[in-house]
Amino acid sequence: MSQTASTEPFSTTPAVIVPPIFNAATYFVDRNLAQGRTASTAIFYEDQEITYGQVGEMVNRAGNALRDLGLQIEQRVLLLLLDCPPYAAAFFGAMKIGAVPIPTNTLMKPADYQYFLNDSRAVFAIVSEPLLAVLEPIRDQCLRLRQVIVVCQQPGGPNDAVLKEKGYLLFHELLEAASPELEAFPTSRDDAAFWLYSSGTTGFPKGAVHLHRDMVYCTEYYAKGILKMTGEDRCFSVAKLFFAYGLGNGLYFPFGVGGAAILHPGRPEPQKLLEIAANKKATLFFGVPTAFAAMLSQPANYDLGSVRSGISAGEALPKAVWERFKTRFGVEILDGIGSTEVLHIFVSNRPGEVRPGSTGKVVPGYEAKIVDENGQEVGQNEEGQLIIKGQSTCAYYWNKWDKTRETILGEWIRTGDKYYKDEDGYYWYHGRSDDMIKAGGIWVSPVEVENALVEHPAVQETGVVGRMDGDELLKPCAFVVVKADYEAGPALEEELKQFVKDKIAVYKYPRWIVFVDSLPRTATGKLQRFKLREGV
Repeated sequence: MSQTASTEPFSTTPAVIVPPIFNAATYFVDRNLAQGRTASTAIFYEDQEITYGQVGEMVNRAGNALRDLGLQIEQRVLLLLLDCPPYAAAFFGAMKIGAVPIPTNTLMKPADYQYFLNDSRAVFAIVSEPLLAVLEPIRDQCLRLRQVIVVCQQPGGPNDAVLKEKGYLLFHELLEAASPELEAFPTSRDDAAFWLYSSGTTGFPKGAVHLHRDMVYCTEYYAKGILKMTGEDRCFSVAKLFFAYGLGNGLYFPFGVGGAAILHPGRPEPQKLLEIAANKKATLFFGVPTAFAAMLSQPANYDLGSVRSGISAGEALPKAVWERFKTRFGVEILDGIGSTEVLHIFVSNRPGEVRPGSTGKVVPGYEAKIVDENGQEVGQNEEGQLIIKGQSTCAYYWNKWDKTRETILGEWIRTGDKYYKDEDGYYWYHGRSDDMIKAGGIWVSPVEVENALVEHPAVQETGVVGRMDGDELLKPCAFVVVKADYEAGPALEEELKQFVKDKIAVYKYPRWIVFVDSLPRTATGKLQRFKLREGV
């Protein structure tokens, strides 16, 4: 049966039809070869240009190599990789043989990776060499992990022998020994294709199980429907490939239209982002509000004339940042909202129809409701909880039955965001219904930050909430009660910030420490975060 999704018109939105037997690797990789794009550039990476022909061969070799090592259908493989061409090979190669890749946050601590590996029961991990240090302390504590495969910084270099002596397999050697021909496993469109871990308000992250069909819907409805992406586009994303947002921006969106991805393995430093976007002639620039604000702080001017649209997600884009960026660079930013569970953006502004400060309108192919605490739809301009219906929604959370039932309500899913809709159909963000904070576009649980802080001997108790910075972007702020034998002050403030950075992912540390005599609590002792928010 055909592996190609098709569209049929209904109402004003084309219906995406995915055949019952469908492997996403065929749609996003092999289809480009069948359509004559073998010599077209698929990936710009540093000073390299990798063609679709080269990507197709890498994907096949990766799939064969993993299968030769014993990776079977439905088994998981953890991807702890910097953004680079081997990412595409590992992601689609595993998927092509019916296995399940798990793109994983590269900013976490060893204990986090131990949880990811044990929870997912991944049998292989493919890891960028610079990230090995965070995996080595817990490698022997992951009972189902058979082998770690290293993507080397300098394949064939002097460090190869050292890595092999430590028992690692080398990705480039496995590819060299594998066949470049591979027929896709006949997966169902409803088979698990990949997982993405989503943070929770409390407790452990949740593995959102996405199906082979899901990326197709996001490509057709958003990339093609809203952004009008074509094979002429060059996509550059601030968000890395381990994010649901970045995975679309920097991999399957451009592959879905035969365009090119611009990959950058380094940190998202504002000057570097501007240089890459200008030098590589990006046409679509995917960022987050924090990155757009940081780029505005750069003194040098950069020519972003090739960029036809900026795209923002991860947290609400302040109107002031939108206006300043448009004035400075002449680029209109399309703000939107998506989620790990729904995979990509489902409410968005449109080119030429932006209402600064709003999240835009519902993406065709999705439905949205704003409901009250009883699940009843509220009226126009009334605030409520946003719920979404769409075919790209994950099937469930792995081994989290209660969380699945709380979040996924039949065809609808709770976003956890408070919104209202105006008379023109634009959606306006009004905060979270839980206590989660977005810092730089990444979820932060205040409980996790609090748990890290109270391990410091000076901290008696603490409460963490979000606080707006000078660009109207939310960051963690900690209210701290200090023990009697310690002195509050600037020195302790810096010590506590560094302490948190050493304990949990760096982006989660509190940007402000406010020393207080006590924390507001209910009669039963529950922390009253709303009163802390009043104090920021």
